[in-house]
Order: sequence, then C-alpha cells, then structure tokens
Amino acid sequence: MIAPLKPAAALAHIHGPVIETERLLLRPWRGGDIAPNTAMLSDPGTARFITADGKPVTDALVGWRNAAIMAGHWVLYGAGMFVVEEKASGKFTGRVGPWFPPGWPGFEVGWGIAAEFRGKGYALEAAQASIDWVFATFEIDQIIHCIDRENVASQGVARRLGASKVHETDLFGHAADVWVTRRDRWSGLTH
Repeated sequence: MIAPLKPAAALAHIHGPVIETERLLLRPWRGGDIAPNTAMLSDPGTARFITADGKPVTDALVGWRNAAIMAGHWVLYGAGMFVVEEKASGKFTGRVGPWFPPGWPGFEVGWGIAAEFRGKGYALEAAQASIDWVFATFEIDQIIHCIDRENVASQGVARRLGASKVHETDLFGHAADVWVTRRDRWSGLTH
C-alpha cells in the first residue's frame, strides 16, 4: 500500500501512448491494473501459456511482481505490453504489445486476454493496433510471436495477423514455436 502524500508532493507517472481501436483502449499500466492482471494469471488456462513456470499465480506478491515487470519494461525501454481495456465497460481485458527483454529470441508482440473476454476478437484487434504502432515507431523488418505448440487459440490469432511459423525456440525450459509478422507483408494487410 502506498503511503499518503504530503501536500504539494507529486509522484512520477508514465505517460505512454494510448491507442484507441473500435472497442478497446491500449494504455500504460496503473496501480489499479495489478489485481485484474493477477486474477487473469490465476486462471490455469491462461497461466499455462503466459507465466514463466506455466502455473497459476496464487499469491498477491507474485501478481504484483508480474505487473511491475510489465510496467517496468516501459520505464526501462520506452515501450512494452499495453494494458488492454474494454471501452464499453472500462474493464481490464488483458495485455498486448511489444516485449523484448534481454535474451528474448527477438522483438515480440505478444498477447494475453483474460478468460472472460476471450472469443470476442480482442486479441486480434489489440495485436493489430500494437503491430501498427510498432512498425510506425521502430525500424525493424519483423516482429515475432512466441507461441506454445498447444496454444491453438494464439496460433489462430497469429495466422489472422498474417504471421507464419518459422522455427522453434526454448522458453523457460519448454519448446515454443516462433511465428513472424513481416513489415513488407504487413503493409498490405487489410484490417
């Protein structure tokens, strides 16, 4: 819990980009995102594919650390996964965006959507907006998507993004496929 501020004291706030799509806002992280991010990661079906150990997050401190890593990526590199917020409800829907910590197999745009919001096309909508932003912001020719071989839903998103599977990598001790979205093919993709 944060302590009360003294009068006239101010804390630092990250003012990253906000991307608006038809149904979503992609925005910087806030303290209020910790609990819903932790709840998303507590779902075994979600955790299986996006936590480092594949296990659900059951501890508030572990959830806080995960959100701190996501928000810290922005502080350290000026970019990172956006919080995805459903415009109609204002609810935390998931996280989507760039991810490129040291030792990662490439510049990734990844996605994780909370179970209650799956099946609505939010991963695709947010990933398209994020890829548009990445290609407009960074001088890179390709973006990767690391996807567990059993994650059929994410494979479907990658296909709809026009990505193709190019090789395998080891992530946290297990095999994952690396899919690639290329700038030269992306510019012609109809959203």
